[in-house]
Amino acid sequence: MPDATHLDRLASQDTNTVSDALDFLGLPGATYGLRPLWNCPKVVGRASTIQLGLKQGSAPTVHLISPVIARIETGDRVLVIAGGVEGISCWGDILANAAKAKGIRGSVIDGLSRDIEGSEGIGYPVYGRGVTMISARNRVVQVSSGEPVRMAGVTVRQDDYVIADRCGAVFVPAERIAEVLDLADRIARRQEGMVEAVRASRSVEEVMHDKQFEAIQAEKA
Repeated sequence: MPDATHLDRLASQDTNTVSDALDFLGLPGATYGLRPLWNCPKVVGRASTIQLGLKQGSAPTVHLISPVIARIETGDRVLVIAGGVEGISCWGDILANAAKAKGIRGSVIDGLSRDIEGSEGIGYPVYGRGVTMISARNRVVQVSSGEPVRMAGVTVRQDDYVIADRCGAVFVPAERIAEVLDLADRIARRQEGMVEAVRASRSVEEVMHDKQFEAIQAEKA
């Protein structure tokens, strides 16, 4: 199945449904604490992973994340940035403008952003742990890119799938995306039926009983 179809299908879901699908399959991927840092739209794409760390020494270095942005050539990328340091930013408006110019879909940061109004002003989505005004310069550097990273306790690999919305961020292993999407479609259909049932005055105890959710796995895609 073409990747564009996977992305379109993922975009039709929300993080709650994708998280439920991962739960059913026993897969990690849902995170806690990575929230939208302005009232930004949902982000769906493929991960470009970046690992940050504290700077060692005083020699000048290329600014973190900028080499990754410079190399991106496709329009399906989400920057997945790990290793943020408490109280120090690892994102700002200059990086946001550069990322938007390259067609990057958004950034998910296990850390903090500064200049959040700058990202908001150009409509560039940023998800992370919070905001600060303290610069990363001479404090935090890029350690690696394209390697597996840990995001809020979840391992994310280059090209894994990313979905982030107002409830947070979820990562889906690339090799399991079709299976997760098929199950998410079934979950969404079942949940829509459950909403219709309670609106029609069916007992919510019956509608939300565990057996109703367990039945999802027996359904055909």
